[in-house]
Amino acid sequence: MIDEKTEKIICTAVGKGRRHDFHLFKNSKVRVKETTKLLADSGYQGIKKLHEQSELPKKNTKKNPLTKEDKKQNHTISSKRVLVENVIRKVKIFKIMAEKYRNRRRRFTLRINLIAALINYEL
Repeated sequence: MIDEKTEKIICTAVGKGRRHDFHLFKNSKVRVKETTKLLADSGYQGIKKLHEQSELPKKNTKKNPLTKEDKKQNHTISSKRVLVENVIRKVKIFKIMAEKYRNRRRRFTLRINLIAALINYEL
């Protein structure tokens, strides 16, 4: 999770093996205040049931194509999420998330938190 104003990493959550983002969010102990607004990508379909103040881009289907208003709303959400994607890029520069992790599993969370602290310190 990233703070929109400061662009700092607030918290991290990791799982064992490959996990879907939304599955990891549901199983993590990260809880968000009901008044906090969440911006998520389309991988978090169903987050509205857990958190009312969440915004997701609308998906296009063959039967229900997107209207101009939906495309405009998706564009505004994606323009706000660029900050998140930039921070993810900074984490991937360290190669711990971009490649297969080959060290002790129990130290993985510690190393992710240290990298997040370095990125926050850089800001």
